[in-house]
Amino acid sequence: MSTVIVIYTLVLTALAASFFKSPQKTKKAFKVAKKALVKSLPSLLLVIGIVGLTLGILSPGMIERLLGQEAGFFATILAAVVGAITLIPSIVAFPMAGSLLRSGATVMTITAFITTLVMVGVVTFPLESKVFGRQFALLRNGLSFLGALVIAVIMGGILS
Repeated sequence: MSTVIVIYTLVLTALAASFFKSPQKTKKAFKVAKKALVKSLPSLLLVIGIVGLTLGILSPGMIERLLGQEAGFFATILAAVVGAITLIPSIVAFPMAGSLLRSGATVMTITAFITTLVMVGVVTFPLESKVFGRQFALLRNGLSFLGALVIAVIMGGILS
């Protein structure tokens, strides 16, 4: 809680200093920030909706059974496959991963999901193979999948 207070105090102090130095520039910055907020609001609402639906459908007990310690390495493989197949924006995936971690999923499993989500592209494979060649696309995706599993094991060992 004290970290939040420190951050807000620093932000408010910087805002006061900015307003004191140049009220016009500070007001202009607020207008730019307002436009950015309005522009990103649909994505933000999507994130909240998807995370809420995920946690509403899956109880913490179910998440722990499917993605927790009991599920073992199978859960990590399953999460890696799901991550490789799905095409979810990172802005949605990271908050969802945090919620799943808090609900009982392991670091290794969530790392496998996020890493394959970013590194492996089953959905984009047809385009990638058309542009770079089938052999290259298979090799890159296969090595990326294996690399994601190695990263997941390392992160699970470090952070568990």
